[in-house]
Amino acid sequence: MRPLTRRRAVRSTGPALLAAVLAATSLTACGGSGSDADTVKVAYNRSTDNSIRFKDEFLEQMKKEFEKKHPGKKVELVPIQAADNDYATKVQQMMRAPKTAPDLVYEDTFRINSDIQAGYLRPLDSYIAKWPTWDQFVPTAKAAAKAQDGKTYGIPDGTDTRALWYNKQIFKKAGLPTDWKPKTWDDVLSAARTIKRKVPGVIPMNVYTGKGPGEAAVMQGFEMLLYGTGDGKDPLYDEASRKWVTGSKGFREALDFVETLYREKLGPDVSDALDPNVGTSVATDWLPNGKLAISLDGSWMGQNWISDGPREWPDWKTVLAQTPMPTQHGQAPGAVSMSGGWTWAIPQKASSPDLAFEFVKTMQTPKNAAHWDVVDAQIAVRKDVATDSEYRNSMPGIEFFTKLVKYTHYRPALPVYPQVSTAIGEAMEAVTTGDKSPAEAAKDYDAQLEDIVDGAVVKKP
Repeated sequence: MRPLTRRRAVRSTGPALLAAVLAATSLTACGGSGSDADTVKVAYNRSTDNSIRFKDEFLEQMKKEFEKKHPGKKVELVPIQAADNDYATKVQQMMRAPKTAPDLVYEDTFRINSDIQAGYLRPLDSYIAKWPTWDQFVPTAKAAAKAQDGKTYGIPDGTDTRALWYNKQIFKKAGLPTDWKPKTWDDVLSAARTIKRKVPGVIPMNVYTGKGPGEAAVMQGFEMLLYGTGDGKDPLYDEASRKWVTGSKGFREALDFVETLYREKLGPDVSDALDPNVGTSVATDWLPNGKLAISLDGSWMGQNWISDGPREWPDWKTVLAQTPMPTQHGQAPGAVSMSGGWTWAIPQKASSPDLAFEFVKTMQTPKNAAHWDVVDAQIAVRKDVATDSEYRNSMPGIEFFTKLVKYTHYRPALPVYPQVSTAIGEAMEAVTTGDKSPAEAAKDYDAQLEDIVDGAVVKKP
């Protein structure tokens, strides 16, 4: 298989949850409508950057492979060029009627439950029961594609993980070990304080915060802390009672970490930290120019510095290192990560569902699945892909980030999550600016949460 063009984009989070939704008429999609039992219509999101076409190239190759293997059958690719929220809006409109519904759709894991609730997707359990490859998928990935009704509605094609990136040269100047392995939050803060004291002029640590950065702050900052405070159970949503959690000590302590970082001036200037484009500063300026010592960030960061990335930096492979984000007190399992991810789902009103799953199986051969994770800078969610030579050699640090999958968590994939995320971002911003104490910000969050979910909350210590 010929190599595909790697994407060129600064990525500071998973999907952009909170962008304004444009009118449907402003979105563009290619392809016709109507049903054809011999054609599988595949809807997917095309980058708004016209120079990024790795997904189109991959799917074109899958189309050729599928049509060769299934004579008389056709694949119609339906690219939708739009930002994530706008793409979701357009796809939801398409799935409402049999005439316009695609047979296969690229679906963000956090939207699965809301689209199921709307009646847009069909369960895939009858397909995966007869598909031996499903046994290769790791449990966390399977859980991310499973809905509240216990059924599976999507086939994941990769994920991402998060950890601490750090500059070994700065650590050496500060007298810190270049093979850094913090065991607790106190270890992390202690290193940041040492850097502030011994390497002036350098930002000791970046943790995304506030409303501006959106999910980069909430998922990648706050939730990386929150999910490391407890006993492994979801600290945001209680699955047993199907209620959201208030009154959590862990919630307050995660806010306390953020407040400490910015109160002690261990992080970026507050105005920079609250900038919606802070992720671009981290990736293209602060890290490559040696201005930042530690960043709580994602597995994809190296993609920014490769030869066709937005900020070429060949030395990153030797200057930077990664280490897991520890749990609060070093409690089991000792490390924490958060993940996002996308799946391939079949709409309820698809005209060729069986053919659609056959196309999924083509994309999910071991060779194709591994190649996709390479070109999309994804972390493998399959055991066989994780051992593939192309995948393992694709990027420095890939094995490290792959091993974090066993520690990872996914956001509650529920319809109200975007509103919950906004409330968390507001709490983070309040403690970052010093306008509220962690206890006050947590209390305000609890009140907002009760309103958002109509009182469906459970209080936990």
